[in-house]
Amino acid sequence: MTLDENQKLQVAQWLNNGLKLAEVQKKLEQDFGIKMTYMEVKFLMSDLDLRPKDPVPEPPPPQPASSKSADPEVGEETAETPFPEDELPASAASTVKIAVDQITRPGAMISGKATFANGKTCEWMLDQMGRLGLIPSADGFKPRTAEVQAFQIALQTELQKLGY
Repeated sequence: MTLDENQKLQVAQWLNNGLKLAEVQKKLEQDFGIKMTYMEVKFLMSDLDLRPKDPVPEPPPPQPASSKSADPEVGEETAETPFPEDELPASAASTVKIAVDQITRPGAMISGKATFANGKTCEWMLDQMGRLGLIPSADGFKPRTAEVQAFQIALQTELQKLGY
């Protein structure tokens, strides 16, 4: 279905006002009595060389001044954190101890346990697709990003020793 020049200008105005394609589809039917599928409206926009405006994102809410976690075990940075979240100390890989299970977890090619510098442990597994998984311990310990990086380095070193 073709539109006359006034209708084309009106569609362009709707898009400039921020209407989405589904809203333009409804307006075409309401104002002009033209029924179109969503795909036809997309083709119309392409034919008219029009694009819907991207919505203006709302600014994120301001963060509170204090970002200290109520529960330091959750893995978030706290005042007692020895190093920032994104920094990995040079000796971090040596602070993680890796143990390989004698009997592998079901569904895994290899599995074991990791003990972090704070004494907390997680089980780990490497599946047939090469995906690495950390299984948190019963107390809900979740290692920080830097600790996970240290774990990956230590695991790679241990697996190379074992010939994997």
